[in-house]
Amino acid sequence: ADSGKLLVVPQDGSHWLSMRMVLEKLWEKGHEIVVVVPDAALFLKSSQSFTIKTYSVPYTQEFVDKYY
Repeated sequence: ADSGKLLVVPQDGSHWLSMRMVLEKLWEKGHEIVVVVPDAALFLKSSQSFTIKTYSVPYTQEFVDKYY
């Protein structure tokens, strides 16, 4: 397949951990990837393999870290 653009809106947690590996392989094959994540999350962190775009949520990163 030709490389292209991919927009990803993942769920946080184990789904993301599996998906991240797939995205890194797609990036290696030339795909341009944008990942949309909340500004407070458990595992949704930046990478050289994709661009992160954040959106605000009604809770803080401190809340997430404390209760999860």
